[in-house]
Amino acid sequence: MKPIIDTPTLTSATFEELVREMLVRVGEDPEREGLLQTPERYAKALQYLTKGYREDPEEILRGALFNVDYDEMVIVKDIEMFSLCEHHMLPFFGKVHIAYIPKGKVIGLSKVARLVEIFARRLQVQERLTVQIAETIQKAAQPLGVGVVVEARHLCMMMRGVEKQHSATVTSSMLGAFRAQQTRQEFLSLIHAKNTNGA
Repeated sequence: MKPIIDTPTLTSATFEELVREMLVRVGEDPEREGLLQTPERYAKALQYLTKGYREDPEEILRGALFNVDYDEMVIVKDIEMFSLCEHHMLPFFGKVHIAYIPKGKVIGLSKVARLVEIFARRLQVQERLTVQIAETIQKAAQPLGVGVVVEARHLCMMMRGVEKQHSATVTSSMLGAFRAQQTRQEFLSLIHAKNTNGA
């Protein structure tokens, strides 16, 4: 008969102790050589994958607004995105395409990608991620309009459940001028245009 081990309560357990308990519950031996450091590694990994909770997306953009006399569409496309779905805590990943029409202010290009990173590094659903990116840009830069399209593959569909390996989910959020059919169509055409410079 195995000795009874006093398991810490949820409130007093360390993250590593909780992971160790998870290993036991899936039928593993946390004392096995390959798993000895797993609780610590997993704790560090999850802290990194959810670091967006500890960052302020609006503050990131406020520090990267520049006065520029430019009123044509600005597009940053094919921004790589990795996130965790909040339903199963499994990864989903893909690309984000962002466009906006400035009204006196433009956003530093690297900060557009940084904004995606902040919202993606949280437990998410793709629909909310899409809206959060668009609404934050609209609020911080107050452009004439914002368009965001996210194309992603979800491991919760690929590894479990229906197990459909080639399915992709596309979501969009169109604000301001991007609600007009012509502007929306221009944005969608440009993000799907192939590069012709050999890049």
